[in-house]
Amino acid sequence: MRQRRRAGLGSLAAGALAIVMVLLGPVTNYASEFAPAWARNPWVIWPVFAGMALLSVGLGLFSRRLDEPPPAQLPRVGPLASASLDSLRPPHVPVDRVHGRETELGRLTGMLHRPGGRFAVVCAAGGIGKTTVAATLCAQAEKAGYAVFWIRWRDPVALAEHLTRVALACGLPLGVLEQARAGHNNLPDVVWRHLSDVRKWLLVIDNADDTSRIGPEPEKVSDYRGWVRPHGGGLLLLTSRDTAPATWGPCAELVHLAPLTARAAGRVLRDAAPGAGMPEEAEALAARLGGLPLALHAAGAYLIRPTSRYRTFTAYQRALEEDLLSLLGAEDPNAADPEVARQVVRHTWELSLDQLAGEEHPLARPLLRLLALYADAPIPLSLITPDLLATATGQTVTQVKLDAALGGLHRYGLLGASDALGSGEVPTVALHPLVREINALALTAESPDVSTWRRAVAHRLVAAVAEIRQAGRSGWPTARLLAPHLPFLLAPDGLLPFIDARNALNDLAYVLAGAGLHAERLTLHQIVLDAETRLLDPEHPDTLDSRTNLA
Repeated sequence: MRQRRRAGLGSLAAGALAIVMVLLGPVTNYASEFAPAWARNPWVIWPVFAGMALLSVGLGLFSRRLDEPPPAQLPRVGPLASASLDSLRPPHVPVDRVHGRETELGRLTGMLHRPGGRFAVVCAAGGIGKTTVAATLCAQAEKAGYAVFWIRWRDPVALAEHLTRVALACGLPLGVLEQARAGHNNLPDVVWRHLSDVRKWLLVIDNADDTSRIGPEPEKVSDYRGWVRPHGGGLLLLTSRDTAPATWGPCAELVHLAPLTARAAGRVLRDAAPGAGMPEEAEALAARLGGLPLALHAAGAYLIRPTSRYRTFTAYQRALEEDLLSLLGAEDPNAADPEVARQVVRHTWELSLDQLAGEEHPLARPLLRLLALYADAPIPLSLITPDLLATATGQTVTQVKLDAALGGLHRYGLLGASDALGSGEVPTVALHPLVREINALALTAESPDVSTWRRAVAHRLVAAVAEIRQAGRSGWPTARLLAPHLPFLLAPDGLLPFIDARNALNDLAYVLAGAGLHAERLTLHQIVLDAETRLLDPEHPDTLDSRTNLA
């Protein structure tokens, strides 16, 4: 309608121009041949002539202007309108309170100055501080004069609109964008072709965990045909729980984050709660929390709350042994919102387990719960069998499904794995201490009969001891790794008959003695002696034999 109105006005202007031109000719002739005496006066006729000439020029220009199409505009579609309400500014982070990430920030700063056909992925499990590292780099980049953009992942449509806004902010012509939106060009191609020509920008896509939905479908991230590409003139940085190199392709520089050291984590606690104790007390609590930034911030926020029961680092650390559930394991009623769940220790890893379930790895959650029953030590992979998980859960478990669940947990940073390939070492997996404790709490809350799970683990440990004894020398490396898990058999809830549990510990101790691992042997004998002294009698013959074993 608006275009037709402009066309009509253009036609009217063109008609007026024609009339003026027709009149201009007779006026000219009249002025030169048959003009009356007054018209021979140049002070009269030439101003009239000049005015008509200017009028004709003006009508001509106006006609051309009206005949032009209206300037290109972004379509007023819902996603664009809603996305425009989201800021592209990075979150504020007090950079003077970011500790222990100097190495990672140094790598990222080098990439910022020289992207070299690469993009960065800051990856780790939830709660490790990926967003903080990315936001710190943004603050440094802004200070250095870079254009900085921050996109918080929500869904594929919002990502497309946000990246389009980034390209527009970097100077992408509206007409070029309109051509792409009309289907004449591929929108990701248009956006990245422009971004490859622009320098000194940093673009962060935060929480890009579900890489299968980054899109546009059906593109895989590693093909670099979608929204993630390494060809920009600036640096693209993503934060993600997905740590698999295969996901991101050969042009990705993966920056893996580990938990903070006790010293760096202690500084985080002292920044959060400066009056809660001495540096060494802060470091002790930080070590107890495993250097996990999310837990450190939760502890700091608790300590400075006026109504908190525990107001010092030492008191909080003691309370964790008795009150972990209320301090860090409490459920949040708003955890259905992923943005809330990310900020709660009890729920942050459930997001990854939900995602694995959606990727058809339903065994990942029960497997993680099961592994949480083992000690806080590396777990020999040989301990984890389909029969073990099937006995605990009552589900049908195949080796293929079990291996897929293990791989998924490792991919999302919930499970550490030793690199035993070609080294001759025994393959192991390990859990972060808090991941282990929180999942043990979750198992207790979810399972109607945790004893079934615990009994399955106990029987598997006894069977593993028998396998090691039968293996001879080749079983010695596994025996050393198995030793920290054996005290589980003597738990007060009586998972096994006491004699069976005691014999398993003694049998493994004899294997350790043959391997020359005397410290580990003595530890097991001491545990047996303590149990016999408590359950039998200090003068019982078995107790006396155990005392002899320690002599």
